[in-house]
Amino acid sequence: MKIRLENAADLGPLVKAVRKHQGLRQDATAEGIGVSENFLSKIERGGTTVQWDKLFTVLDELGLHVEIDVPDAALSPAGKRHQPAGRTRDTPATK
Repeated sequence: MKIRLENAADLGPLVKAVRKHQGLRQDATAEGIGVSENFLSKIERGGTTVQWDKLFTVLDELGLHVEIDVPDAALSPAGKRHQPAGRTRDTPATK
């Protein structure tokens, strides 16, 4: 299911719901991922100041992925300089 996120407050409850659906405790999940329980709690509460690399680690470990809908015009020849190296508009991001 795709859900549109507008802000951090939209993401937090989803992370918590997925963790609970997987039968995972917050403390055990945090320890297994390598982040503090406080950090995971902050994400689940929709905290607006989190470290992006840790956030993506948490999302990945829970099987959640972020997609960004980029307007085609932004990927025009002038806009392509902003794409990550080795990626094309039609190539999905992979780990």
